[in-house]
Formats: sequence, C-alpha cells, structure tokens
Amino acid sequence: MALTDADLTRIAEAVDEDRLWRMHMEMAAFGATPKGGVCREALTPEDVQARLLLAKWAAELNCDVSVDAIGNMFIRRPGTDPDADPVATGSHLDSQPTGGKFDGAYGVLAGIEMLHALDAAGVTTTRPIEVINFTNEEGGRFQPGVMGSQVFIRPDELERMLNVVGADGVVLKDALAVYRAEAGDIGEKPLNTPYAGFLEAHIEQAPKLEETGNTIGVVTGIQGSRKYLVTVTGEEAHSGTMPMRRRKDAVLAASNMVVGLHRLMEDPVDLTRFNVGRFQAYPGAPSVVPGEVRFSIDFRCPDDGLREALGGQISGLCQALAGPCAVDVQEIQRSETTPFDPAVMESVRKAAARAGAPSMDLLSGAGHDARNMARICPTGMVFVPCKDGISHNEAESATAPDLAAGARVVAQTVAEMAG
Repeated sequence: MALTDADLTRIAEAVDEDRLWRMHMEMAAFGATPKGGVCREALTPEDVQARLLLAKWAAELNCDVSVDAIGNMFIRRPGTDPDADPVATGSHLDSQPTGGKFDGAYGVLAGIEMLHALDAAGVTTTRPIEVINFTNEEGGRFQPGVMGSQVFIRPDELERMLNVVGADGVVLKDALAVYRAEAGDIGEKPLNTPYAGFLEAHIEQAPKLEETGNTIGVVTGIQGSRKYLVTVTGEEAHSGTMPMRRRKDAVLAASNMVVGLHRLMEDPVDLTRFNVGRFQAYPGAPSVVPGEVRFSIDFRCPDDGLREALGGQISGLCQALAGPCAVDVQEIQRSETTPFDPAVMESVRKAAARAGAPSMDLLSGAGHDARNMARICPTGMVFVPCKDGISHNEAESATAPDLAAGARVVAQTVAEMAG
C-alpha cells in the first residue's frame, strides 16, 4: 500500500536525535582510540563486539538477524507480504586503523533508528525492510575493500575472498569463524538474494555540504576506481658493505615508481585521485638493503575513458622504473563510474524537503557498498556533512542534528520504497 505524506511526516518526526547519538557513542567504545577515533578493522575482536551489540539492538526491536557466507549481517523487519523482495538500508561497522566514529557506522545506525521510528509511528509496510552491516568495506586489514557487498552480488568471488590473508597474517575465513562462534545460533541468508531497493546513508567525507550550508546530499553516483598491489623484488644485502652500484635496492626502485606514478596522475583540472596508502619494505632491518617492497595503488576518476587510459600505463611505468629489480603489478579491483537510480534520488529530494532539510546533488568520490547494490536493485545514497570534510581520520566529526536529519530522510525514503 502507498504511504501518504502524513504517514511519511509522522515517521520523520519519530526519529529520536538523542537516541541516535547515544548509539553512535556506544558503538564508538569498541576500538576507541586516545585521539577520539576508532580502530575497528574488519572481524577483529572490536568488530565482533560491535556486531554483537548490533544483534542485541535488533533483538530488542523484535527483528530477525541472519548472516551470509561472507559475514554480512541482515536485520529484518517483516512486512505484510512475507514473499515480497525487501527494501534495505545500511553500510558497515568496520573502520580504518585510525578511523572516526561516523564513517560507515552512521549508515547502519541510521537504519536502526529508522526501525525505532517505524515502530513509534505505528507504520507497517508491505515489503520487509532490512538493515545491512556489510563485512570489510574499508579494506584495511583484508584487501580488497567493499568485499562483503561484492561477494553478496557475486557469489563466485566467495572462495577467493575467504582465503585472503590479512595485513596481520590472519586468513579471513579463520577470522570469520571466530565471529560465527561468538554469534552463536543465528540465521543463514543465501548470497545474491533479490532486493526491491537499497539506500545507504553516510557522512560526506568532503566539505561541499558544509561549505554550501546544505544538510542533505542527494548522491547521483560513485566515481570509478582501479586498485593494485605492486611487489618489487630486489636482493637483500649488508648495508655497510655492499657497494651502492651493485645493489638491487627494492625501496629505491619502488620509490622511483611512486614518484613516477604521481607525475603520471598530475591533473590540472583536479579530476583524478591517486594514492599509495601502504608501503612495506622487507625484511625491515636497518642494516639490510631491502630485498622486497609491496605497495598499494588506489586510483579513482569519474571519467571512464581517462581512468582506463591512465590505468593502462601503470604496469609499463613500473617496469620502466624498476632498474635492476623485478616488479609484479596486480590489479585487485576495478569498478566503473556508477550512476544511481533517478527515482530513488527524487524520493530522497522529496524526503529532505518534507523534513525541512536543504539539499543538493553530489557525486561521491569515495567507494561505498551502494555501488555493488546498484547492480542488482534501484539504489541511492544520502550524505550528511562532516566537519571540514575530514574522514578516515580520528578527528572525524559530525553533529547530532545533521545525523538525525539524514536518518529522517532515510526513514521516509525506505518506508516509501517498501510501500
């Protein structure tokens, strides 16, 4: 059945700003850092504790909880038609090693607040509604990122992802087994089940909303990206005895590659984004010439043609700058620029107007689980401001009123999609 504007307004008014803020602070206790952020990487003990608290809150809302083969969590509120495909919202609870309280967690907790608001407003939807906590969105401990949603829509990737070895040497399937043991008796959800729609809430991670005085970002899509792992192999030697001219120094070769790649990606219109976020030398001893270096490449650009052209030069450039060393370049993930569903975007705009929240259209520079969900159902995103646009940083900050405004938009939009 269709919900009226009065129904949707009642749902928005039932969102409790204080409760939503308290949930964020309680969740931020898991992996709290001295600088006020969180270190809650995927499937660490801190992430497991966050997942258990989420399941507890779901039980208090009389919602069923299930997990799939990669550990994605699904919190389900029934609809009047149990056979109808559900509408979902959500994001992730895992963080970067020096992350903030809101990146990812906001999308999950806005979904939980939505469930409270639906109950308080006395609204029953035709379709079931689900809140999803995706596994390993950040990709810090286990690479690649957005892993949970990628496996959900592509079950053929499951075996490869389960055998990924984390930065700490732990195999993902072993870490997942620890969580499953802690979770106890929990429902099982098959991969790649159908959805009628998906909406993800997130802090913007950029300053445009703050600079323009808008509260809601209507996300039009996500720019494409390519990610690589580069391994440079040289030869270990004594740093005090091996002549410089005879060395096969993997750090020197890798450093030349990083500089060369940054020059390749120079862009006078500031369209491209390029980053080497991990650079590890082995064996890592002060008196040993490094015999191996492994570094990451994260390259993004909304122009599909330019991204393909530049990405196609990465391997050749690394080979040309390897000197006496060998180099192996592996592309571990790629995605095209993903547009979001126009009807979902329009529903978000109307929900923002109904809630009295000024809005603007934005393209997301960061990747999100919504990009994968857009391959299987109508999808959109809602952004809210974060202070100075800072994210992936312990200084990340958002205000309670802005978080609540985004939750009001999510609650209305998801309820409308669910009938």
